Amino acid sequence: MTDNHVQQVSPLNIRVGFGFDVHRLVEGRALWMGGIKIDHHLGLLGHSDADVLIHAICDALLGAANMRDIGYHFPDTSEETLNIDSKVLLKKTLDLIATKGYRLGNIDATICAERPKMNPHIPAMKRCLAEILRTDEDNISIKATTTERLGFTGREEGISAYATVLIAK
Repeated sequence: MTDNHVQQVSPLNIRVGFGFDVHRLVEGRALWMGGIKIDHHLGLLGHSDADVLIHAICDALLGAANMRDIGYHFPDTSEETLNIDSKVLLKKTLDLIATKGYRLGNIDATICAERPKMNPHIPAMKRCLAEILRTDEDNISIKATTTERLGFTGREEGISAYATVLIAK
């Protein structure tokens, strides 16, 4: 088939993005996850508050809008982002994708952690994220799992998060 016969598909006004983040667990830091503070003897180490769930969501949103990644927009070398609340980064990310005409459809995210158990905190995370993102809680799915004591997560050296988002014009 020649180029003249290739049927062009009109672009859909929806896009999907994927995000991933990981941070090391250390003493002397608060544990922030999904915008809420969780009581735990270890916290996540990072330039910001190291909220891996929000960071994964930001990367997924930016990726879906073809706007690079969280490190590009909020570098870990900037004084402006030092110890910043990740909820601020999420709000700014939502504003960034809006400059291209996109709005959030839904989020499906997974947190990988051995301890503390995340499931009891998921309703509060969903409430927090829904407020920041100006969406219904039903548009936010958060799941939690362990790695069956395998790898860095299983050894409780860190926590990771994955997020998939749908955005639309």
